[in-house]
Amino acid sequence: MTDSRADQTADPTAGVAPLLEVRGLKTHFVSKGTTVKAVDGVDLSVARGTVVGLVGESGSGKSVTGLSLLRLIDPPGRIVEGRIVFDGIDLRTLDDDAMRRLRGDRIAMIFQDPMMTLNPVLTIATQMIETLVAHPRTPPLSKSARRERAVEALRRVGIGSPAERLAAYPHQLSGGMRQRVAIAIALLNEPDLIVCDEPTTALDVTIQSQILAQMQALIRGSRLALIWITHDLTVVAGLADRVAVMYAGRIVESGSTAEVLDAPRHPYTRGLIDSTPAAAASRFAAPASLPSARRLAQIPGSPPSLAALPQGCAFRPRCVNAEDDCRNEPPSVVDPSGRSLRCFHPCAAPPRIRA
Repeated sequence: MTDSRADQTADPTAGVAPLLEVRGLKTHFVSKGTTVKAVDGVDLSVARGTVVGLVGESGSGKSVTGLSLLRLIDPPGRIVEGRIVFDGIDLRTLDDDAMRRLRGDRIAMIFQDPMMTLNPVLTIATQMIETLVAHPRTPPLSKSARRERAVEALRRVGIGSPAERLAAYPHQLSGGMRQRVAIAIALLNEPDLIVCDEPTTALDVTIQSQILAQMQALIRGSRLALIWITHDLTVVAGLADRVAVMYAGRIVESGSTAEVLDAPRHPYTRGLIDSTPAAAASRFAAPASLPSARRLAQIPGSPPSLAALPQGCAFRPRCVNAEDDCRNEPPSVVDPSGRSLRCFHPCAAPPRIRA
């Protein structure tokens, strides 16, 4: 897979007006008097033609953030605060019908398991054509035009004999093929933004690499924006322009992918990189910060319960840099050298080594 970052450390989105701007997003779940702060004050910007990687351990709030952006949170979950501004429109101000027209048309989502999103009793053709019918165009597409569009969408994601595949049911396709169909459906209406919730995690590495390469080809030179939710830093290193690292419902570090992964400042980001096998991590970590031969490290402890976060910094019980002041209050967002960080005692920036 080609590394889209090359050797650049500059932020490719600098000076570009965001397509999506999220400010102070909070999504809580309330059950039996207990409040779970799944998303607790997330800020995020995505420009056209760029990929933002949202990274973190399971339970960090990544998927809930993605669902919140499309307003797919059902009770007992609720977006309690924040703005989700898409192309100048605050999505929280739209009624259900307006949001339904936007969802699947200008904003789409790809989920981790296509068998949970594809209808097992309908052919691929039926499901793709229904997607087009649900979001009519002016002038309306004819039946043959809708079919041609479905065939072309399958061809774009690398499915051979796409016209024949339209007659298949999901169970007749392999896991990688089903995920390609899900991606094709998301692309059908030529959306401006796609939220991808770990769409390649369940696939073997060969198929994963193929799909990632195809996604790179699809966005290259286009105005399509992606939010790629994952726990895999190596995927983000090769795909994303910017990365946001999430822990306990908050983004603790964000910036250009090259800067964050080559010179992490938050101890949690550093821990994620150190727990990545060296052969894979060497693709994005600076030689001075990550020797090629080392023991595989791990972050001590486990992520906290979002219903009972520790006082002060949520990462404090697991942090090697923690001091007494980390117990008092959660760190605010600071902006060192053009990227955001939530930490009282960040890691020292390693010296940069250039060939």
